Amino acid sequence: MISSQYKIILPSNYDMNIIKNRVKDNGYKTDGFYGLKFKFYLITEKGVNNNIQNSYSPLYFWNDYEGLNKFLFEGFYDNILDSFGWQSVNIGVPLVDETTEKVKDTSFVFEVVGEIEPKESLKNFKNNIKDKIPKIDTEYIITYNPEKWRYHVYYFLNDLEKVKKEKGVIYTILHISH
Repeated sequence: MISSQYKIILPSNYDMNIIKNRVKDNGYKTDGFYGLKFKFYLITEKGVNNNIQNSYSPLYFWNDYEGLNKFLFEGFYDNILDSFGWQSVNIGVPLVDETTEKVKDTSFVFEVVGEIEPKESLKNFKNNIKDKIPKIDTEYIITYNPEKWRYHVYYFLNDLEKVKKEKGVIYTILHISH
């Protein structure tokens, strides 16, 4: 599995109904996309769930690199290029996947980002990371990027009370393709 995400930051006065309608009208087009495990159509809205900006931030989990390559290089990503211009695509390698098919029934993604500090050994990192991340009773995936030495934890939930006291970004899910 591999993850990818681009975060399109939108002006603070941007009408987020444009994005909501875009997803409502087109989100189904990635249902059943080759190699796609899940695509979460995510947004943040300034002033909602303590978010400080508007964004459109689709999050993909691919079964392998072939689906991602098809999406990026066979014309599908061109819809993003045409609408929003050139975007950096953040890539993550899954380290821990504590999800089931139940993620298809969630309403929010809570993202926590952390740095992987230089160490003499990363031998026990996978076991130790679980001690560093917030203890939230829900399904989650941890990814990492060794180019940036960062990790991302994506919690999938319906109840925002679980993350009320945690630091991170709360995304609203508009649609989930699988």
